[in-house]
Amino acid sequence: MDLPRTDAPRSGWRLLLGPALAGVMLLLSPGDEPGVARMAAIAAWMACWWITEAVPIAVTALLPLVLVPLAQIAPVNDVAVNYGRSTIFLFLGGFLIALSLEVSGLHRRLALAIVRRVGSRPSRLVLGFMLATWALSMWNSNTSATMLMLPIVLSVLATAREGEGEGGTTLATAMLLGVAYAANMGGMATLVGTPPNLAFSRLFVQLFPDAPAVSFLQWMLLALPFSIVFLLGGWLLLTRIVFRLPEGELLGGRETVARLCAELGPLRRDELSAGLVFGLTALLWMTGAGLELGPLSLPGWRGALGLEGMVDDAVVAVTMAVLLFVLPSRDRPGEALLTWPMTRDLPWGMLLLFGGGFALAAGFKQSGLSHWAGSRFEVLGDVSPWLVVGLVALLLTFLTELTSNIATAEMMLPILATAASTLGIDPRALMIPATLSASCAFMMPVATPPAAIVYASGQVPIRSMVRAGIWFNLLGVALVMATMAALAGPVLGVDVDTLPTWARSDH
Repeated sequence: MDLPRTDAPRSGWRLLLGPALAGVMLLLSPGDEPGVARMAAIAAWMACWWITEAVPIAVTALLPLVLVPLAQIAPVNDVAVNYGRSTIFLFLGGFLIALSLEVSGLHRRLALAIVRRVGSRPSRLVLGFMLATWALSMWNSNTSATMLMLPIVLSVLATAREGEGEGGTTLATAMLLGVAYAANMGGMATLVGTPPNLAFSRLFVQLFPDAPAVSFLQWMLLALPFSIVFLLGGWLLLTRIVFRLPEGELLGGRETVARLCAELGPLRRDELSAGLVFGLTALLWMTGAGLELGPLSLPGWRGALGLEGMVDDAVVAVTMAVLLFVLPSRDRPGEALLTWPMTRDLPWGMLLLFGGGFALAAGFKQSGLSHWAGSRFEVLGDVSPWLVVGLVALLLTFLTELTSNIATAEMMLPILATAASTLGIDPRALMIPATLSASCAFMMPVATPPAAIVYASGQVPIRSMVRAGIWFNLLGVALVMATMAALAGPVLGVDVDTLPTWARSDH
């Protein structure tokens, strides 16, 4: 789960750049489509502030609530409803469940257990740290998963007694980059793993209300194999191609991990309770909707209970989150597993960021901007659909090196949805690659919080990050295309060359 920064220092020229750009666009735009011009100006203002972080990105997400009604695109009540979508409460519930794992300490126990079992050869330790981070970031924020793993990695490196040579520097770089990269990869595997995934889930339903929704399990069937192959391929890249790691056992590595495991003591009841709530939540998410894979049809519990259309994954998340405030804690007598003061540091701004993205997408559609921008893609009408898919993946991969992945996804997905309809392509064939590629930023420290965290350790040279990141970016693009070719049809019924009935403008 990836959480962009929601705070940033003020800067005068950055503050002025957004409204100035919007004003220039309004002055230069033709007068035949004023709604399109106004919405484009609002989008440019928001994009500018998101990129430069002139104000906290959550504050930028509030602009549609002010500017869309003033631009006479939609009434304020129609805009405000986007800030209360069920997807936002799904993410809130996910935050609280992940917090319970951190408060109980279960996430640390799971991470150390994985690392302990892979051995102490340098390449295996890199794999162990990547596996642990990957598993945690499927359900926790990428930032918290990286912050958890960083001191463990540094402890192993500090006690390894590997000398001061080039091998030690290379191993430190490979381990730390492996943790940062694995955090991104794990987040892509589940709908709640990273904000762009949830943005896609909601925007797809919002833009195509008659289309079959992508369920939690369907997303995992598509993205989990992609994520696993990406993880293993990335490990091979780090340890076999990008870096040459020392051979033999790493002195002190096994002992350090064993000592950290011993310090945890036996499994405590709070850890068990948090783990059970987490496991039950994941099970309910995966089995809520029915699943059809060719001749195989599996009913979901929502349909079996007559709750289809009434209950979604957000209800599960909020129910389990409330339960965490009810179940008693043995470690803290008289308190529950979670207490409200513990939630103080949750990234509340992310909820506004989601709402702003949904409001932006609604404004695109209501003003006609989505149709206008999508029609510009007519020049690609004679190009192979698969080439278009590859170009989208490549564009989003490198664009998100400079911008927040959630902001990039929320800006681009509505445009790509209309572009797909213009080109006669299944919208999912462009929206899903764009969503996955928005999390494939590996080159720059500013690209993602995990990259910034490991870079701040002082043990990852920027040249090494860029050199490794280029390989990972290109591998990500290739795997996105391979995943769409191999799994999008069987899992979601996507036919790249065919525009579904529900996506036609006359439907």
